[in-house]
Amino acid sequence: MSKLGNLGARLHRGEISYDFVGKRKIWYGVSILITITAILGLAVRGLHMGIDFQGGAVFTTPKTSVSVAQAETYAKDASGQEAVVQKLGTGGLRIQIAGMDTTKSDATKAALAKDMKLNPESIAADLVGPSWGDEIANKAWEGLAIFMVLVVVYLAIAFEWRMAVAALVALIHDITITTGIYALVGFEVTPGTVIGLLTILGYSLYDTVVVFDSLKEQTKDITKQTRFTYSDIANHSINGTLVRSINTTVVALLPVAGLLFIGGGFLGAGTLNDISLSLFVGLAAGAYSSIFIATPLVADLKEAEPQMKALKKRVLAKRAQAAAEEEMAEARGTGADEDESDDAAPAVVGPRNQPASRTRGRGRPSGKRR
Repeated sequence: MSKLGNLGARLHRGEISYDFVGKRKIWYGVSILITITAILGLAVRGLHMGIDFQGGAVFTTPKTSVSVAQAETYAKDASGQEAVVQKLGTGGLRIQIAGMDTTKSDATKAALAKDMKLNPESIAADLVGPSWGDEIANKAWEGLAIFMVLVVVYLAIAFEWRMAVAALVALIHDITITTGIYALVGFEVTPGTVIGLLTILGYSLYDTVVVFDSLKEQTKDITKQTRFTYSDIANHSINGTLVRSINTTVVALLPVAGLLFIGGGFLGAGTLNDISLSLFVGLAAGAYSSIFIATPLVADLKEAEPQMKALKKRVLAKRAQAAAEEEMAEARGTGADEDESDDAAPAVVGPRNQPASRTRGRGRPSGKRR
């Protein structure tokens, strides 16, 4: 068995553990800091919405020697707006101009063909109206809202409302971080981005449900014992599934990293960036939130209940009593050792009896009486 497998087995058996729940204030602080950074990124830079959401035009050229920087300049001069240009594998260019009035597309196409020294007929133009883009955006928000509602309803039925609330907070945490990274990086938001968001939310929910299922199983009849608090069992549940969560996250991140860094960065397939970035950031954030946010938050909510407060009080009182008894036992053991040492000392000192022996010897003369 591998070292990681041995570690997972020892974590599952409770032989070793890390106090995730006990240090939850640290994780809450880290999450709040990251979330604030993401919100500031959204507020300052905003999201770069693609033409699918705000309308515009996409011009695809045949193979050309014009560079990306030159094409951006030509597109801005032709349309009066900023353009996103990507180099295609065919050697052509994909010129995307968001928010452009579709009535100006023919004039823009002709100007681009002239500047790039291409035949206007060789440039393909795809137009998206602003009303259609608004409809797509509204559908995306509706799909996200429906997903959230279904998640909360399912978890409330399958587990309990506290776990549903904790999972919802974790999902919002993941969405906020992912969208904030998009704003800071400046990647374009496309329908692929929405698909990636929904995918990572499902993945994050899977990790969370695995921990919740273990927690639910281990907290049956929890109030009938006085060895563990709810936080203790929650921490054991996290440790028991920790290696599994790490393994599944790493395996999922490897191909996504290939899409993002090799496909989008090294090979220049920029169309992969929209979905791969959301998947990469979301998978990492989902793994973090399921371990450091969702389960500790459930522990906080549960231990606010009167019966859990009473259980915690009994457990802590029993532990304090056991610690006091252990100290007393150690003190008695130390005292007994000292007494035994004092009693044994005179027996070892034998020469003190020798004068008495000599006296008795002199009182019994061995010769004749005079």
